[in-house]
Amino acid sequence: MRLNFKEFKKLYIASFVLLCVTMLGVIGFSIIEDYNFTDALYMTIITISTVGFQEIEPLSAKGRYFTSFLIFTSFGTFAYAIGAISSYVVDGEFRRQLAKIRKVKNINKLQNHVIVCGYGRNGKQIVSDLTISGQEYLIIENDHEIISEVIHDDCHNYIEGDATNDETLVDAGIHRAKALISTLPNDAGNVFVVLTAREMNKNLLIISRASKDSTYEKLKMAGANNVVMPDKVGGSHMASLVIKPDVVEFFNHLTGQDNNISLEEITYDSLPKEFKNKSIGDLHVRKRSGANIVGLKNKDGEYVLNPSPETIITEGSKLFVLGMRNQIDDLLKWT
Repeated sequence: MRLNFKEFKKLYIASFVLLCVTMLGVIGFSIIEDYNFTDALYMTIITISTVGFQEIEPLSAKGRYFTSFLIFTSFGTFAYAIGAISSYVVDGEFRRQLAKIRKVKNINKLQNHVIVCGYGRNGKQIVSDLTISGQEYLIIENDHEIISEVIHDDCHNYIEGDATNDETLVDAGIHRAKALISTLPNDAGNVFVVLTAREMNKNLLIISRASKDSTYEKLKMAGANNVVMPDKVGGSHMASLVIKPDVVEFFNHLTGQDNNISLEEITYDSLPKEFKNKSIGDLHVRKRSGANIVGLKNKDGEYVLNPSPETIITEGSKLFVLGMRNQIDDLLKWT
Protein backbone atom coordinates (compact mmCIF):
# COMPACT_ATOMS: atom_id res chain seq x y z
CA MET A 1 0.00 0.00 0.00
CA ARG A 2 1.30 3.46 -0.91
CA LEU A 3 0.72 6.82 0.73
CA ASN A 4 -1.06 9.54 -1.24
CA PHE A 5 1.33 12.46 -0.95
CA LYS A 6 -1.30 14.86 -2.33
CA GLU A 7 -2.70 14.87 1.20
CA PHE A 8 0.51 16.66 2.31
CA LYS A 9 0.26 19.29 -0.45
CA LYS A 10 -0.70 22.20 1.83
CA LEU A 11 2.09 21.38 4.25
CA TYR A 12 4.61 21.08 1.42
CA ILE A 13 3.62 24.46 -0.04
CA ALA A 14 3.83 26.17 3.35
CA SER A 15 7.23 24.66 4.09
CA PHE A 16 8.52 25.53 0.61
CA VAL A 17 7.39 29.17 0.91
CA LEU A 18 9.01 29.50 4.32
CA LEU A 19 12.24 27.97 3.03
CA CYS A 20 12.31 30.29 -0.03
CA VAL A 21 11.83 33.42 2.08
CA THR A 22 14.54 32.28 4.50
CA MET A 23 16.99 31.55 1.68
CA LEU A 24 16.25 34.96 0.12
CA GLY A 25 17.06 36.70 3.39
CA VAL A 26 20.23 34.69 4.06
CA ILE A 27 21.59 35.29 0.55
CA GLY A 28 20.67 39.00 0.64
CA PHE A 29 22.30 39.74 4.00
CA SER A 30 25.35 37.69 3.06
CA ILE A 31 25.91 39.67 -0.15
CA ILE A 32 24.86 43.18 0.97
CA GLU A 33 26.22 43.20 4.54
CA ASP A 34 28.90 40.53 4.11
CA TYR A 35 27.45 38.49 7.03
CA ASN A 36 28.48 34.91 7.66
CA PHE A 37 25.78 32.24 7.39
CA THR A 38 24.89 32.26 11.12
CA ASP A 39 24.52 36.04 11.31
CA ALA A 40 22.60 36.16 8.02
CA LEU A 41 20.21 33.46 9.20
CA TYR A 42 19.68 35.25 12.53
CA MET A 43 18.93 38.57 10.81
CA THR A 44 16.55 36.83 8.41
CA ILE A 45 14.60 35.13 11.20
CA ILE A 46 14.16 38.27 13.34
CA THR A 47 13.16 40.21 10.22
CA ILE A 48 10.54 37.90 8.72
CA SER A 49 9.10 37.01 12.13
CA THR A 50 8.91 40.75 13.06
CA VAL A 51 9.93 40.04 16.66
CA GLY A 52 11.79 43.37 16.88
CA PHE A 53 15.19 42.28 18.19
CA GLN A 54 18.12 44.57 17.53
CA GLU A 55 20.23 43.91 14.44
CA ILE A 56 23.74 42.52 14.85
CA GLU A 57 25.32 45.83 13.75
CA PRO A 58 24.00 48.99 12.12
CA LEU A 59 22.85 48.32 8.59
CA SER A 60 24.07 50.14 5.52
CA ALA A 61 21.66 52.06 3.32
CA LYS A 62 21.42 49.09 0.95
CA GLY A 63 20.90 46.84 3.96
CA ARG A 64 17.97 48.96 5.18
CA TYR A 65 16.37 48.93 1.74
CA PHE A 66 16.77 45.13 1.54
CA THR A 67 15.39 44.68 5.07
CA SER A 68 12.34 46.79 4.20
CA PHE A 69 11.84 44.78 1.02
CA LEU A 70 12.19 41.50 2.96
CA ILE A 71 9.61 42.62 5.55
CA PHE A 72 7.02 43.53 2.90
CA THR A 73 7.75 40.38 0.93
CA SER A 74 7.73 37.97 3.85
CA PHE A 75 4.96 39.36 6.04
CA GLY A 76 2.09 37.61 4.26
CA THR A 77 4.01 34.51 3.19
CA PHE A 78 5.45 33.92 6.67
CA ALA A 79 2.00 34.29 8.26
CA TYR A 80 0.53 31.86 5.70
CA ALA A 81 3.29 29.30 6.27
CA ILE A 82 3.10 29.40 10.06
CA GLY A 83 -0.71 29.34 9.94
CA ALA A 84 -0.77 26.34 7.59
CA ILE A 85 1.74 24.37 9.63
CA SER A 86 0.00 25.23 12.92
CA SER A 87 -3.45 24.28 11.65
CA TYR A 88 -2.04 21.02 10.28
CA VAL A 89 -0.91 20.12 13.80
CA VAL A 90 -3.78 21.67 15.81
CA ASP A 91 -6.57 20.28 13.61
CA GLY A 92 -5.25 16.74 14.10
CA GLU A 93 -4.26 16.25 10.47
CA PHE A 94 -0.68 15.53 11.50
CA ARG A 95 -1.88 12.84 13.90
CA ARG A 96 -4.13 11.32 11.24
CA GLN A 97 -1.28 11.18 8.73
CA LEU A 98 1.02 9.54 11.28
CA ALA A 99 -1.69 6.95 11.96
CA LYS A 100 -2.01 6.33 8.23
CA ILE A 101 1.76 5.88 7.90
CA ARG A 102 1.67 3.30 10.70
CA LYS A 103 -1.24 1.57 8.99
CA VAL A 104 0.66 1.39 5.69
CA LYS A 105 3.71 -0.07 7.44
CA ASN A 106 1.55 -2.71 9.13
CA ILE A 107 -0.06 -3.68 5.81
CA ASN A 108 3.32 -3.94 4.08
CA LYS A 109 4.47 -6.34 6.81
CA LEU A 110 1.54 -8.74 6.37
CA GLN A 111 2.46 -12.30 5.34
CA ASN A 112 0.13 -15.26 4.72
CA HIS A 113 -2.86 -13.07 5.42
CA VAL A 114 -6.42 -13.27 4.06
CA ILE A 115 -7.71 -10.55 1.74
CA VAL A 116 -11.43 -9.91 2.21
CA CYS A 117 -12.96 -8.05 -0.74
CA GLY A 118 -16.16 -6.35 0.38
CA TYR A 119 -17.24 -5.49 3.92
CA GLY A 120 -20.97 -6.10 3.69
CA ARG A 121 -22.94 -8.61 5.81
CA ASN A 122 -20.89 -11.58 4.61
CA GLY A 123 -17.63 -9.69 4.85
CA LYS A 124 -18.27 -8.61 8.44
CA GLN A 125 -19.05 -12.20 9.49
CA ILE A 126 -15.90 -13.45 7.77
CA VAL A 127 -13.77 -10.83 9.50
CA SER A 128 -15.36 -11.68 12.85
CA ASP A 129 -14.50 -15.38 12.46
CA LEU A 130 -10.98 -14.61 11.24
CA THR A 131 -10.43 -12.37 14.26
CA ILE A 132 -11.55 -15.08 16.68
CA SER A 133 -9.24 -17.60 15.03
CA GLY A 134 -6.28 -15.22 15.19
CA GLN A 135 -5.85 -15.12 11.41
CA GLU A 136 -4.41 -11.90 9.98
CA TYR A 137 -6.55 -10.27 7.30
CA LEU A 138 -6.98 -7.14 5.22
CA ILE A 139 -10.25 -5.57 4.08
CA ILE A 140 -10.75 -3.98 0.65
CA GLU A 141 -13.88 -1.84 0.44
CA ASN A 142 -14.86 0.80 -2.13
CA ASP A 143 -17.79 2.38 -0.26
CA HIS A 144 -16.55 5.36 1.77
CA GLU A 145 -19.48 5.20 4.22
CA ILE A 146 -18.73 1.56 4.99
CA ILE A 147 -14.99 2.11 5.26
CA SER A 148 -15.57 5.02 7.65
CA GLU A 149 -16.94 2.48 10.12
CA VAL A 150 -13.74 0.46 9.82
CA ILE A 151 -11.48 3.48 10.34
CA HIS A 152 -12.63 3.85 13.94
CA ASP A 153 -11.41 0.33 14.75
CA ASP A 154 -7.61 0.14 14.87
CA CYS A 155 -7.82 -3.67 14.88
CA HIS A 156 -8.64 -3.67 11.16
CA ASN A 157 -6.15 -3.47 8.31
CA TYR A 158 -8.02 -1.96 5.38
CA ILE A 159 -7.68 -0.32 1.99
CA GLU A 160 -10.32 1.98 0.56
CA GLY A 161 -10.33 1.07 -3.10
CA ASP A 162 -11.69 -1.04 -5.93
CA ALA A 163 -10.90 -4.74 -5.49
CA THR A 164 -11.18 -5.26 -9.25
CA ASN A 165 -8.20 -2.93 -9.74
CA ASP A 166 -4.79 -4.60 -10.14
CA GLU A 167 -3.02 -1.86 -8.21
CA THR A 168 -5.37 -2.23 -5.24
CA LEU A 169 -4.68 -5.96 -5.04
CA VAL A 170 -0.94 -5.33 -5.21
CA ASP A 171 -1.24 -2.79 -2.38
CA ALA A 172 -3.13 -5.43 -0.41
CA GLY A 173 -0.15 -7.76 -0.72
CA ILE A 174 -1.75 -10.36 -2.97
CA HIS A 175 1.63 -11.91 -3.74
CA ARG A 176 2.20 -12.46 0.01
CA ALA A 177 -1.36 -13.53 0.89
CA LYS A 178 -2.48 -17.10 1.59
CA ALA A 179 -6.13 -16.60 0.59
CA LEU A 180 -8.61 -14.19 -0.93
CA ILE A 181 -12.34 -14.11 -0.20
CA SER A 182 -14.49 -12.10 -2.60
CA THR A 183 -17.87 -11.03 -1.21
CA LEU A 184 -18.76 -8.19 -3.55
CA PRO A 185 -22.51 -7.54 -3.94
CA ASN A 186 -22.57 -8.33 -7.67
CA ASP A 187 -21.46 -11.54 -9.38
CA ALA A 188 -19.70 -9.74 -12.24
CA GLY A 189 -17.42 -8.00 -9.78
CA ASN A 190 -16.62 -11.28 -8.03
CA VAL A 191 -15.76 -12.98 -11.33
CA PHE A 192 -13.42 -10.15 -12.26
CA VAL A 193 -11.70 -10.18 -8.84
CA VAL A 194 -11.22 -13.95 -8.98
CA LEU A 195 -9.87 -13.82 -12.54
CA THR A 196 -7.42 -11.03 -11.68
CA ALA A 197 -6.32 -12.58 -8.38
CA ARG A 198 -5.67 -15.98 -9.97
CA GLU A 199 -3.60 -14.39 -12.69
CA MET A 200 -1.50 -12.54 -10.10
CA ASN A 201 -1.00 -15.44 -7.68
CA LYS A 202 -1.29 -19.00 -9.01
CA ASN A 203 -1.01 -20.58 -5.53
CA LEU A 204 -3.61 -18.38 -3.83
CA LEU A 205 -6.62 -20.01 -2.17
CA ILE A 206 -9.60 -18.14 -3.64
CA ILE A 207 -13.15 -18.32 -2.26
CA SER A 208 -15.97 -16.34 -3.79
CA ARG A 209 -19.59 -15.55 -3.13
CA ALA A 210 -22.18 -16.12 -5.87
CA SER A 211 -25.83 -15.13 -6.14
CA LYS A 212 -26.87 -17.05 -9.27
CA ASP A 213 -26.41 -20.67 -10.32
CA SER A 214 -25.11 -19.51 -13.71
CA THR A 215 -22.23 -17.68 -11.99
CA TYR A 216 -20.98 -20.78 -10.17
CA GLU A 217 -19.25 -22.32 -13.19
CA LYS A 218 -17.92 -18.96 -14.34
CA LEU A 219 -16.22 -18.41 -10.99
CA LYS A 220 -14.76 -21.91 -11.11
CA MET A 221 -13.43 -21.30 -14.61
CA ALA A 222 -12.02 -17.95 -13.48
CA GLY A 223 -9.95 -19.72 -10.85
CA ALA A 224 -11.98 -19.92 -7.64
CA ASN A 225 -11.15 -22.91 -5.44
CA ASN A 226 -14.52 -22.73 -3.73
CA VAL A 227 -17.77 -20.94 -4.52
CA VAL A 228 -20.37 -20.30 -1.82
CA MET A 229 -23.98 -19.38 -2.51
CA PRO A 230 -25.28 -17.87 0.76
CA ASP A 231 -28.95 -18.13 -0.20
CA LYS A 232 -28.65 -21.84 -1.01
CA VAL A 233 -26.61 -22.55 2.10
CA GLY A 234 -29.12 -20.72 4.26
CA GLY A 235 -32.06 -22.52 2.67
CA SER A 236 -30.44 -25.96 3.03
CA HIS A 237 -29.62 -25.22 6.64
CA MET A 238 -33.22 -24.28 7.45
CA ALA A 239 -34.50 -27.42 5.69
CA SER A 240 -32.07 -29.56 7.68
CA LEU A 241 -33.39 -28.06 10.90
CA VAL A 242 -36.74 -29.65 10.02
CA ILE A 243 -35.46 -32.95 8.59
CA LYS A 244 -32.68 -33.71 11.10
CA PRO A 245 -32.63 -31.00 13.77
CA ASP A 246 -30.50 -32.88 16.30
CA VAL A 247 -27.78 -33.59 13.75
CA VAL A 248 -27.64 -29.92 12.77
CA GLU A 249 -27.62 -28.83 16.38
CA PHE A 250 -24.79 -31.24 17.16
CA PHE A 251 -22.78 -29.99 14.17
CA ASN A 252 -23.37 -26.37 15.20
CA HIS A 253 -22.17 -27.29 18.67
CA LEU A 254 -18.95 -28.72 17.22
CA THR A 255 -18.21 -25.74 15.00
CA GLY A 256 -19.49 -22.99 17.31
CA GLN A 257 -17.04 -20.38 18.54
CA ASP A 258 -18.47 -20.18 22.07
CA ASN A 259 -17.89 -23.77 23.16
CA ASN A 260 -14.76 -25.57 24.32
CA ILE A 261 -14.63 -27.96 21.36
CA SER A 262 -12.17 -27.47 18.52
CA LEU A 263 -11.81 -29.12 15.12
CA GLU A 264 -8.32 -28.51 13.73
CA GLU A 265 -6.34 -29.55 10.67
CA ILE A 266 -2.73 -30.72 10.81
CA THR A 267 -0.72 -30.72 7.61
CA TYR A 268 1.98 -33.19 6.66
CA ASP A 269 4.59 -30.41 6.63
CA SER A 270 3.81 -29.41 10.23
CA LEU A 271 4.44 -32.92 11.58
CA PRO A 272 7.78 -33.72 13.25
CA LYS A 273 10.20 -35.56 10.95
CA GLU A 274 9.87 -38.82 12.90
CA PHE A 275 6.10 -38.95 12.22
CA LYS A 276 6.19 -38.36 8.47
CA ASN A 277 5.38 -41.37 6.29
CA LYS A 278 4.29 -43.26 9.41
CA SER A 279 0.89 -44.74 10.20
CA ILE A 280 -1.77 -42.89 12.20
CA GLY A 281 -1.35 -45.47 14.94
CA ASP A 282 2.33 -44.50 15.31
CA LEU A 283 1.34 -40.95 16.25
CA HIS A 284 -0.58 -42.03 19.39
CA VAL A 285 -2.63 -38.84 19.14
CA ARG A 286 -5.26 -39.90 21.66
CA LYS A 287 -2.66 -41.09 24.15
CA ARG A 288 -0.60 -37.91 23.81
CA SER A 289 -3.41 -35.37 24.00
CA GLY A 290 -6.83 -37.01 24.36
CA ALA A 291 -7.90 -35.70 20.94
CA ASN A 292 -9.08 -37.92 18.07
CA ILE A 293 -8.25 -38.07 14.36
CA VAL A 294 -11.66 -38.01 12.70
CA GLY A 295 -10.66 -37.53 9.08
CA LEU A 296 -7.88 -37.42 6.53
CA LYS A 297 -7.41 -35.75 3.17
CA ASN A 298 -4.85 -37.47 0.93
CA LYS A 299 -2.62 -35.87 -1.68
CA ASP A 300 -5.22 -36.58 -4.38
CA GLY A 301 -7.81 -34.49 -2.53
CA GLU A 302 -9.87 -37.51 -1.42
CA TYR A 303 -11.40 -37.48 2.06
CA VAL A 304 -11.31 -40.48 4.38
CA LEU A 305 -13.67 -40.55 7.35
CA ASN A 306 -12.37 -42.19 10.53
CA PRO A 307 -9.13 -43.45 8.93
CA SER A 308 -7.80 -46.73 10.32
CA PRO A 309 -4.65 -46.79 12.51
CA GLU A 310 -2.81 -48.49 9.62
CA THR A 311 -3.34 -45.52 7.29
CA ILE A 312 0.02 -44.06 6.24
CA ILE A 313 0.47 -40.28 6.45
CA THR A 314 2.11 -39.40 3.14
CA GLU A 315 3.34 -36.10 1.71
CA GLY A 316 0.51 -33.76 0.77
CA SER A 317 -1.98 -35.29 3.19
CA LYS A 318 -3.81 -33.52 5.97
CA LEU A 319 -5.28 -34.74 9.27
CA PHE A 320 -8.49 -33.51 10.89
CA VAL A 321 -8.41 -33.68 14.68
CA LEU A 322 -11.35 -33.21 17.07
CA GLY A 323 -11.01 -32.50 20.76
CA MET A 324 -11.33 -30.02 23.59
CA ARG A 325 -9.39 -26.79 23.12
CA ASN A 326 -6.79 -27.70 25.74
CA GLN A 327 -6.32 -31.11 24.08
CA ILE A 328 -5.79 -29.48 20.69
CA ASP A 329 -3.36 -27.00 22.24
CA ASP A 330 -1.37 -29.88 23.74
CA LEU A 331 -1.39 -31.67 20.39
CA LEU A 332 -0.21 -28.63 18.43
CA LYS A 333 2.76 -28.18 20.77
CA TRP A 334 4.47 -31.23 19.36
CA THR A 335 3.51 -30.61 15.75
